[in-house]
Amino acid sequence: MHYTYILYSLKSKNFYCGYIENLQERFKLHQAGQVKSTSPFLPWKLVWYAAFENMRLAKDFEIYLKSGSGKAFAYKRLVHSEALKKDVGVVK
Repeated sequence: MHYTYILYSLKSKNFYCGYIENLQERFKLHQAGQVKSTSPFLPWKLVWYAAFENMRLAKDFEIYLKSGSGKAFAYKRLVHSEALKKDVGVVK
């Protein structure tokens, strides 16, 4: 399986979207500061993920989530961004 995921930074209150085959290992790398694009914004919470049967589908969905309409969809349907930004809690 391949995964598209959304992380939430407790430091910057921003979201990060990515895709990977081994989600657990990738999340460990994010938390350890070993991913250049996310290391300045530690710690991270995994707030949403989806499994896809192949890498192409996971990558295409990640690209969509990074688009304007994809961000709007994600904030409205996948994560409760206002609740997260107020640090009320993480919603899966």
